[in-house]
Amino acid sequence: MYVSTDPVTRKRRYLVETVPAGPTAERDAEVVRVRLLSESRELRARTRRAQTQAPDVGVTAAPAVNGGSIGQRRGRRRGDLTVATIARMAGVSAPTVSKVLNGRPGVASDTRQRVEAALRECGYRRPENLIRAAHLEVVFYGMQTSIAVHIIHGVERVASGQNLAVGVTDVRQLTKVGRDWARHLLARRPSGVIAVHLGFTPEQHALLETSGIPMVMLDPSGEPAHATPSVGATNWSGAITATRHLLDLGHRRIGVVAGPTDHLSARARLEGARAAMEAAGLALDNRLVRVGQRFAFEDGVVSGREMLRLDDPPTAILCGNDMQAYGVYEAARQLGVHIPHELSVVGFDDLSYSRWCGPALTTVQQPFTDMGAAAADLVLAVAAGHTPRPARLELATTLILRDSTAPPAAR
Repeated sequence: MYVSTDPVTRKRRYLVETVPAGPTAERDAEVVRVRLLSESRELRARTRRAQTQAPDVGVTAAPAVNGGSIGQRRGRRRGDLTVATIARMAGVSAPTVSKVLNGRPGVASDTRQRVEAALRECGYRRPENLIRAAHLEVVFYGMQTSIAVHIIHGVERVASGQNLAVGVTDVRQLTKVGRDWARHLLARRPSGVIAVHLGFTPEQHALLETSGIPMVMLDPSGEPAHATPSVGATNWSGAITATRHLLDLGHRRIGVVAGPTDHLSARARLEGARAAMEAAGLALDNRLVRVGQRFAFEDGVVSGREMLRLDDPPTAILCGNDMQAYGVYEAARQLGVHIPHELSVVGFDDLSYSRWCGPALTTVQQPFTDMGAAAADLVLAVAAGHTPRPARLELATTLILRDSTAPPAAR
């Protein structure tokens, strides 16, 4: 790459870099070409400034590249990857790349994947001054319970103060009709995304990051493989508090119906119960532990029947969420076990139905409205260019005592 002519020797100066041969050599060479082009332009500009002794106005120091300091201007820097560059790498037209970036249809699946791969490999990111729609998007995987309503209310509380609307995406419904939810969001161009109880695949995360859409995860289902900020509740300490309540009532044979252990919250609640038992000098009997598949009512029914049919059944059952607790209620009804005189039951979440059960359910309350508001505050901070510290925010849970727990009956 030609840079300039040496003022003393009058010889032409070049920037040279070798790219190893291989199946990706052409693409690698294009990346190097773009970077060297940027370096050569900046070096020429520095030379001109030095010759004229003109002040360096509007330029700030940037990280060194290949040992040299390069000036950096606001907005898109000269030599940054452009849509046209990505198009050349992927062997498609610039309008095709634009369609992929904006989640628009009309691109074949293999072509779309090729463009997305080029965007990921090159670390392309859209300019920060891209105009976004004035709304926050809340993404759920199913919206069957009142939890979604409380979270949306929390997001709206913050969004309305910023004159932003709130949109909702249901991944489960989009999946049923064969649509990709990440591409759906690109087409809507929100100011920020709050993903609830949802895990990103690396490809989805890279696509959204490429688009420049700020993201926050609310109670992510799995351990993020990327640095996306998140909001959650104190699941571990909440389970400890619930288990201590049962221990204080005199229960020693405590069963646990846990949620799926690929969920962070389910693992934390199970380990919290185990820690509380161990702190009391007791061991959690593995014969009294069941792992559900979906935090579902059916998990509680099946697991409750299994444990209550044991020769020495538990006197109390701690559930991974309220839906599982309702299932345990049904199992107890089928087997003629009275709650709370013969069996105490504790849930987790505090769904609105829990106060209307017979008996009303003792449960660990998660502050869903406040969690939604915290996630909205966090995503707006990210949109403003701030890096949240810490990246994980946890809000306190509260044990709500009702009528489903009592001291164990004498045997």
